[in-house]
Amino acid sequence: MLQKKYLLGGLALFAVLFFSTQVFAQVDPRQALMKDQSAANKAIKGAVEAKDFATIEAKAKDLMGSSEKIVGLFPKGSDKGKTKATAAIWDKSDDFAKAAKNLNKAAGELASAAKAKDEAAVTAKVKGVSEACGGCHKAFRAEKYAE
Repeated sequence: MLQKKYLLGGLALFAVLFFSTQVFAQVDPRQALMKDQSAANKAIKGAVEAKDFATIEAKAKDLMGSSEKIVGLFPKGSDKGKTKATAAIWDKSDDFAKAAKNLNKAAGELASAAKAKDEAAVTAKVKGVSEACGGCHKAFRAEKYAE
């Protein structure tokens, strides 16, 4: 009887550890992607000041690539752990997917403007990227981490 209790306790502990590992396995990559996107945005802003159109174009293309991965990094059930993701991501999944596509489109327009070395268009398109990021964060990201 005692062995059965230890076995059940061990299985319960294993299940908890396995589940928490799976949650962190989902949360960590998306947080890394968001940090990469933030770094790309900062690089773009610095490159705008320096009129470094090649860097603007490259970083905008990085944003395009990463924006295509966003939705896949938020599977159902990944709302646990240290995350700022709100329930709206899953409750309004179509809107969330649209927000990621908006970022992709804005970043593509910025890359095109940078390729053309059109300073005025780059300035306007940088604003579009910022609005796409901010709009998504406003709708789908909490101010503080959930634990």
